[in-house]
Formats: sequence, C-alpha cells, structure tokens
Amino acid sequence: MKRRTFLTAAAASTLARPAISAGTKPLIFVPQTNLTSLDPVWTTATVTRNFAMMVYENLYGRDESFVPKPQMVAGHVIENDGLRWTMKLRDGLLWHDGTPVLARDCLASLQRWLKRDATSVIIDARVAAIEAPDDKTLVWRLKKPFPLLAHFLSKVQPQPVMMPERIASTVDPFKQVTEIVGCGPFRFVPDEYVSGSRAIFARFDRYSPRQEPASYTAGGHKANVDRVEWRVIPDSATAANALIAGEVDWVELPQPDLIPMLKKQNGVKTGLLDLYGTVGILRPNALHAPTNNPGVRRAMLAAIDQRELMLAAMGEEPDTWRAPMGYFVPGSPLANDAGMENVRVRKSIDEIKRMLDQAKYGGETLTMMHPTDQIVYNAFCTVAVDAFRKIGMTVDDQLTDWGTIVQRRPSKEPPSKGGWSMFPAGAPGPEFSDPLLANTVRSNGPKAWFGWPEDARIEAAYEAWIDAPTDAERRKLEVDYQRAAFDSVPIIPCGQYLPHAAWRSNIAGHVKGSAPVFWGVEKG
Repeated sequence: MKRRTFLTAAAASTLARPAISAGTKPLIFVPQTNLTSLDPVWTTATVTRNFAMMVYENLYGRDESFVPKPQMVAGHVIENDGLRWTMKLRDGLLWHDGTPVLARDCLASLQRWLKRDATSVIIDARVAAIEAPDDKTLVWRLKKPFPLLAHFLSKVQPQPVMMPERIASTVDPFKQVTEIVGCGPFRFVPDEYVSGSRAIFARFDRYSPRQEPASYTAGGHKANVDRVEWRVIPDSATAANALIAGEVDWVELPQPDLIPMLKKQNGVKTGLLDLYGTVGILRPNALHAPTNNPGVRRAMLAAIDQRELMLAAMGEEPDTWRAPMGYFVPGSPLANDAGMENVRVRKSIDEIKRMLDQAKYGGETLTMMHPTDQIVYNAFCTVAVDAFRKIGMTVDDQLTDWGTIVQRRPSKEPPSKGGWSMFPAGAPGPEFSDPLLANTVRSNGPKAWFGWPEDARIEAAYEAWIDAPTDAERRKLEVDYQRAAFDSVPIIPCGQYLPHAAWRSNIAGHVKGSAPVFWGVEKG
C-alpha cells in the first residue's frame, strides 16, 4: 500500500473555551482521542490511562529504568522468608473530597482491580490474604515468595489505582465508576466534562508530593499549573493549526505527516516525549469464528507486513518506529529470535491462502472494528483489511470511532449480534518488556483481556517465568513463551511506534515516559 497522504494545512478556527476563573493558568492539551470512559479498572483504553495518571495514584510507581519505587507507600518490609510484606502508607495522603487515605481504601481498591486484571491469577496463586490491620498498614501474607510483587503493583495498564472504599467496594468492577475521587495532583472537574469536547482538571492544593525527582510514574508529582483543559479535536490538521495559532498548548499525537511543517513554525516545538513507544496490535476475538481458529489467526499473522503498517501510520522517519517485532519490544533484554521467521519472512498470497485452506476457513465474515478518529489505528486497519481481503477473507470493515470500540469490545456476543472479530489497540512499550506485564498476551480464557484467548502453553511459560530462580532460567522460558505465542497468536503484533508530540515553546518541564503526564509541566 502506498504511503498515505494528508492535508498539511487547514483553516485555523477559533475554538470555544469554557469560562476560566481569575488567577488560574490553564494548560490546554489535545489528547489523541475522545475520553469516553473515566474508569481505568473497567477499560485499558490509553486515553483513560492518561486521565487516571492525573487523578489517581498507585501504591508504587516505576522509574525510567522500569524499577518499581514506592509512591503512595512510604516503603515496605519483607519478612518471614519472603512470605510477609508490610507496606506503610506515607503521611499526608488525602482524597479529593478532603478525607484521609486509609489502608482499607487501598484494600478495597486492590480487591476491585484484581477482579478485572488478567494477572490476578498470579496473586491468587501466591497470596493467602491482603489485610489492613490499621489505618496506615497493608499486610500481604503469601503462600510462597513473590519477589516481583512491587513490580506487579507498579504496572500502568490497567492501573491498580486507589480510590475511596465507599466507591471501590460498592461499584461492580464490570460496571464503570461514575464518581471520580482520587488522591493525585489534579482533581477532575465533573461539572465541566463534556464527552467529545473537553475534560477539565484543577490542581489539588492539598496534595503533598514526594520529595524525589519525578521519573516516569515515580517520584514527586508536583503540579505547576492551576488548571489543565483537555480539548478534543478529532481532525489533526485543525489541532495543528490551533497549536500554531496559540489556541492550544500541547498536542499529544500530531499526524506524523504534519511534524515537518510544525518544526518550521515559530513558537512550536516537537520531540519524542514517549521514551518507550507503543506496541501496536490487532486483537482477534478467540470466542467466535473465524478468529477463534488458531490456524486462521496464523494465516492472518502471515498476511500482515509490519513494515507496511508502520510506514502507513508513521511515515519514513527512522526514529519513529521499529519493525518487525515479536512478543517483546525490539532491543529489550528479553527480545529473542524464537518464531521470528513468522514476521521476518514474507509468504506469498498463494502460500497464505493454502494456510487458510488447511485451517478449514469457511468464508466466515471477519468483523473489523475500525476507528477512523485514531491516526495510527486507522492506518493499521486500512492496511490490514486490504491484506486480509487479498488472501481471500470476507471482511466487514466497520468504520467507527474509538469511544464506540471501547464501549463495544467487552461484548462476548457473536459479530452477528453486535459483537466483533478484531480491533486495533496499543500497549505501552514497557508492558512488552517482560511476560509479567504483557496483559494482551495472557491467554487465561475468561480472565484474559478482551478477546479472551485460552492457551495452556503460554500460561505455563508465564507461570514458570514468574517463579524462575535465575535470570538464565528466565531467558529460556522467554523463548518458550514467544514460541507459544507465535503458535497461538493471541494478538497480531504490528510493530513499535514512537510518535513525536508538539507543544508551544513556552511549555517546559515535561517528564518523559510512555504517557503524557502533567506533573512538572510549567507554562511560561
């Protein structure tokens, strides 16, 4: 497929703004898509993760080297030969409603999160009980040592966010939280939230940041602006022109074709804020034909040229994408060659058609949920649909918006009854740095991420990796894990992309990582 072409200019328009009270310093940010869900436990949508990082906090953060660091906890003590972890909450933590953060709030939040997170089976197999013996203490009593516990609790998607017990214990994790009360540096302003238009955040003046320097999600989360306004602008050219005109301050994901133009503008800066990038994937539904057939999934994997997808999405700038990749991020210590011939060696269309015949593909319709308001995902779907049709698959390419996909993908109904066969997604690069955090690869059936794949080989390698006594043993198991994933294809990897952001030159203090964070940012 030839490189996409886009309009690189559009008439700048005056964007309506909500009233801003005197004395505030609004930072106006254009997110990559509309914010439709406010519950990071209910969904793994990237925009919801970014929202959650402003409002909520985790017990542990993760620094730029992926090392877990205490965040809400002051620290922990490991006793009884690794079978008891005692965590103490740090002083000064308050919910946005002004009440103190208590250990029982955190306990209820953990219990709600574990009912949804695909890695909950790890906790179930290793934790006898989680207790809150007093207002400041959490105690983990383990069945066997689990040295990766803090690493587990520092994950960012889906996040183990903390919320008051009155919310966490009463809202079913399979239903969305509607009252947003966190303890992070910014509080959500619900009265000014308009889905499809804007979301407003105000600095929480009673927040007490840690004293360590900010590093990725760890360290001091100091809010330097009084107010942050997320402005939803679906058209990338309009967003770029709003940035040039000074109507917005920061665009999270400019269309890659617009970056060269933005670099030439006075008062505008561009650069890589996302150090680790995003792993693009296509997620098949393992419950319904045709994608419930591993043989069909292997043929679909063979039909995808990762380089073609990356060129369509990101362009020819060499520092903005990496492909081909397997089930670990390229260049990471865990990346290995097991099964990589599946993505490095291109098969002919006739060879892939024979793979479909051998898998007994019967012409069933592939229902692709295709978000046109997501630049990268739109490109992925456009290329993938074309590739699948070329190998003889019947494809229903359903053009929609990302918010609709987020609402629809929990459905387990067949495509003929409003379900789906496949959708594109992205996971932070760090989530593919080891098996523990690769939520989209987990294949534990009903407890897996949307799509619900089930594969005993992947799960066996995963479990063994968690308990491996040495790094050398883990390296062997990572090979088994990747080989099993290439055989089962719980996801089709599309490559790693590292998009550049754009911002006004009077904005400084960005903390780099794999998500836009607003602590440390200053507006001159």
